[in-house]
Amino acid sequence: MANTMRWRYGETNPVVLPVASETVIEIGDLVYMDGTLKPAGGGTYGASLAAAQEWLHDRFAGVAMQQSRAGDTAEIRVATTGVFEFPCASATFDVGARLGVDDNVGGTALLDQQVIAVSIVAPQLSIGYCAKRVNPAATSVLVDIIGTLTHAGPQAPL
Repeated sequence: MANTMRWRYGETNPVVLPVASETVIEIGDLVYMDGTLKPAGGGTYGASLAAAQEWLHDRFAGVAMQQSRAGDTAEIRVATTGVFEFPCASATFDVGARLGVDDNVGGTALLDQQVIAVSIVAPQLSIGYCAKRVNPAATSVLVDIIGTLTHAGPQAPL
């Protein structure tokens, strides 16, 4: 997906993180740390969407605010909080609904810049919350993201 500034409002509480020279990151990518910064689609998929979402949640850094092309070695700025607009499959959402990273049609990889609703009882799958009610159904949603690495992100109840 092309570089897309998805930030809409709110404090971004940015951090600057390293990117490996072979990794390509676009502005607006949902990113995680695994030694270095990587886009969501570069992660371990696992046996199911839920398994992949939980894996990503545990490493979720935030949203890329800068790009990193193949061969670049500079660190990039990542928003760890804030409200961002992401595409989604046509759906309705209530404020506070939990959202996680969506997967591709084949169910083999997460998407770098698309979200989907996750169960309210499974916060360990989410990267944030719906920030504005979506009704009637639409193909984009405002997501109040919470980076797990810096803010502990949504966690499963004890």
